Amino acid sequence: MKKLILLSSLVVSSITFAQENLNHSKKEIQKKEKMQMMKDLSPEQIATLKTKKMALDLDLTEDQQQKIQVLNLKNAKKDKYKKLNTQDIKVKMTSDQKYEKMNATLDQKIEIKKDIKSILTKDQYLKWESHQKEMIMMKKKHYSKKQLSK
Repeated sequence: MKKLILLSSLVVSSITFAQENLNHSKKEIQKKEKMQMMKDLSPEQIATLKTKKMALDLDLTEDQQQKIQVLNLKNAKKDKYKKLNTQDIKVKMTSDQKYEKMNATLDQKIEIKKDIKSILTKDQYLKWESHQKEMIMMKKKHYSKKQLSK
């Protein structure tokens, strides 16, 4: 009887584990497909989609949407330009080059945050900021899972 209970619990747990892996792999595939689709979009299209998503999440006014659209377009063009210029380069960076790249990225993030803060209301900004923190945590979690699987 004990063996039967042990065997049935083992079967149930393995089925549950397999189902979780299946769901996880489906999510990974969907994420990769979404990333591939985003690569094919123009900066204008990316900016429009981001603006509309923010409008839904933060309940933006028309004026705010227009200002956010301009900001998103500027950032999408910068990102596209960076990706095009660094895509083919696979050289090892020196510590000074790494520092410059990280410093430039942080400067850009500070500028974006300042611009967003000037456009949004206090409540909208707090909601946007909490969403940004959630995204960072999700990226860290995803990155740590990738490192463990290597």
